[in-house]
Amino acid sequence: MKKAVFPGSFDPITRGHMNILERSIPLFDEVVVAVGVNSAKTSMFSMEKRLDWLEQVTAAFPSVSVQAFEGLTSAFCEEQGARWLIRGVRNGGDFEYERTIAQMTKSLNVNLETVILFTDPEFAHIHSNVVREILRNGGDASAFIPDEISQEM
Repeated sequence: MKKAVFPGSFDPITRGHMNILERSIPLFDEVVVAVGVNSAKTSMFSMEKRLDWLEQVTAAFPSVSVQAFEGLTSAFCEEQGARWLIRGVRNGGDFEYERTIAQMTKSLNVNLETVILFTDPEFAHIHSNVVREILRNGGDASAFIPDEISQEM
């Protein structure tokens, strides 16, 4: 069974995240969307809210589950029995960062392969930081987040 983990903070989940997730589903038997606790970031939305939103937007995909985790992503993948790590990139800057992370991850867990998917062009401009800034300032971010959760904002 091919099991992959798609990690992130998903604060909030965006249409770009969904683009990567939906395109990864046919590649694996099971995909775990893993919401990590990042000690370097202060989240705008609670873990409970992010998990709830992810459950809503993945409900139509039976091979997708949602979990929270703390610690190293590579350790979480090992606990889950996942051999693949899904990462999405929007541009060259993202690629360079993700390449470094993939190489470090490989040194931590030689059995874990990172699969990098490039975001489709129509989603490449969407960035969670910008979406949060729009929301903090009372703007309409509905074009950047899944319909299921835009109604709650």
